[in-house]
Amino acid sequence: MNEFVNAFFKEMYLNNPILIILAILAIICVLFGNRIIGYAGEFWVRMELKKLPKDYLIINNLLLKYNNKTCQIDHLVISKYGIFVIETKQYNGYIKGNDFDKNWEQRFKKKVYYLHNPIHQNYGHVQVLKEILNLEESIFIPLVCISSRAKVNVKSKKVVLLKDLLDTILKYSDEQIMYYREIYDYINAVNIREKKEKKKHVVETKKIANQKKKENINKCPKCGGTLVERTSKYGKFTGCSNYPKCKYIKRY
Repeated sequence: MNEFVNAFFKEMYLNNPILIILAILAIICVLFGNRIIGYAGEFWVRMELKKLPKDYLIINNLLLKYNNKTCQIDHLVISKYGIFVIETKQYNGYIKGNDFDKNWEQRFKKKVYYLHNPIHQNYGHVQVLKEILNLEESIFIPLVCISSRAKVNVKSKKVVLLKDLLDTILKYSDEQIMYYREIYDYINAVNIREKKEKKKHVVETKKIANQKKKENINKCPKCGGTLVERTSKYGKFTGCSNYPKCKYIKRY
């Protein structure tokens, strides 16, 4: 069987090398598509942050350990005006939500999905930094940067589009930190760079995500209520127990 496959690809390569290259690229996109999209979003944010004045000190892809757990932060900008904690998201479709929603809505035409609110995720990052640096929470400015062309309807001052990222950072003009360079040096010193630790963080993150997925099977993704079976004049359906406050219906 292996000999047949090898012969097939060899013949294809000899007759049409471009076709096999495209086939390989397609396979890579299928296997690693989400990861590639995520890296692309972080890349564009990184390029944008490079345009900041030199006294804004930037750390990308920061990995910290606190209470025997690791915390990954996409971008950290340390300045005399505050510490900007930036979470990058590369969404598509139409995004709707606010600061306090447990989940945001993501729409593709008639299909609706629910995304974990990244503002909550970034709040956790701020708490870790606050404890590690022993600073007041007011020093930190959490931002969720959406680097894609998604249509965003999110009512929050903590959410910015890529094109507005620099203006949002530069509008902070009150000096709060005198020793911001020392903070930059310290964070760089405790930044975990070992590949082994980074891989371990990815594995642990996937475990937590899978566990949450199992726990949320019978939970409403919109409000966190319990999903129950209901009956209407059209037949049985699964909806949220918090109806009519929450009108979520599970689609099959």
